Amino acid sequence: MVEKVDPFESAQKQLKKAINVLKMGDDVYEVLKNVAEYLEVSIPVRMDNGKIRVFKGYRAHHNNMRGPYKGGIRFHPDVNISEVKALASWMTWKCSVVGIPYGGAKGGVVCNPKEMSEGELERLSRGYIRAVGDFIGPKKDIPAPDVYTTPKIMAWMMDEFSKRKGYNAPGVITGKPVDAFGSEGRDEATGLGLYVITRELLKHLKLDPKKMTAVIQGYGNLGHVVADRYDKMGIRVIAASDSKGGIYNPDGLRPADIMTQKDKTGSVVGLRGTKQITNDELFSLKCDILTPCALENVITKENAPKIQAKLIIEGANGPTTPEADEILFKRGVTLVPDILANAGGVTVSYFEWVQNNMNYYWPKEEVNEKLDRIMTKAFRGVAEIMGKYKVDMRTAAYMQSVKRVAEAMKLRGFG
Repeated sequence: MVEKVDPFESAQKQLKKAINVLKMGDDVYEVLKNVAEYLEVSIPVRMDNGKIRVFKGYRAHHNNMRGPYKGGIRFHPDVNISEVKALASWMTWKCSVVGIPYGGAKGGVVCNPKEMSEGELERLSRGYIRAVGDFIGPKKDIPAPDVYTTPKIMAWMMDEFSKRKGYNAPGVITGKPVDAFGSEGRDEATGLGLYVITRELLKHLKLDPKKMTAVIQGYGNLGHVVADRYDKMGIRVIAASDSKGGIYNPDGLRPADIMTQKDKTGSVVGLRGTKQITNDELFSLKCDILTPCALENVITKENAPKIQAKLIIEGANGPTTPEADEILFKRGVTLVPDILANAGGVTVSYFEWVQNNMNYYWPKEEVNEKLDRIMTKAFRGVAEIMGKYKVDMRTAAYMQSVKRVAEAMKLRGFG
């Protein structure tokens, strides 16, 4: 039986390891190990059959020493408060590692959007904003999309908040459609950021992308962008999966074909010319790069010894448990942590917020150029710490983040 992992405990262990290397002491850890506050709400929604159903929702604030709280809202049947707290703390470190002036937050609603109509989703989205409306705001806490939430849902939420205020408040939410105060480049930002990190990692390790193979777990909004970017780099994608299973072809897969199959059938499974595999089998495939792009806690102490990839680049939030981290590090696997690898999304969310506040919008080329510069600088800073302290890349990324947050706390009068 696979051991159940508490994501918030994992986040605290990762933090503690970095603080110990930095020799910061228990005071900083005691402040940063917990969220500052969280909210649990009940959201009544009239369903299409005329009946009222009450959904449970959450929003957590971790730390705002470096700026307003920032973090996504996910709609998923497995959402729980421990997960939301963990994700909020990871957002603090993600924003800090790339140097953008935000703290960490996260939200979620326990639901299955795949079983809901568009009208039900809109009523739920607006109900969530009514329930947490006093907990968020353009200068306080700026939500964004996450698992199973979309730009359209963000537009509904922004509109509901604006109605509460009596004026347009586009800066309250990021990840909106371009025609509803969104930013060019936001839809592919997380994938583009991960591509930049991959490019810099391969340069750092002096590896030729054209001689490498990749496996992608989770072929959704992020996974398909990553696959396309890998393909353009010359990296051969040999396997991909979603919640219904995986596909494998050692000769390579065309990202466009995978997406066409998923759009037609709802799953990557069944693509002509591929062998069907399970998600468990996918993790043990021989490849150069493994990129988890789905949910947390998928790489554990049970499957870490079977992983044959030389590099792991975390597209998802919290996909690797601390125990698995230790196993992989001892085996010589290079792992780029989520707080660095997938920070492209929140970086362009920051750009969107800045543009909303200025009411001046940038072309896509400018957005992508700014993103590339920030992600490149962040990777090089983490690589420098990794070399100096002889630690794994996750610990190095946490060290870069924690130092910045601790310095902000000190400058603002903490301790």
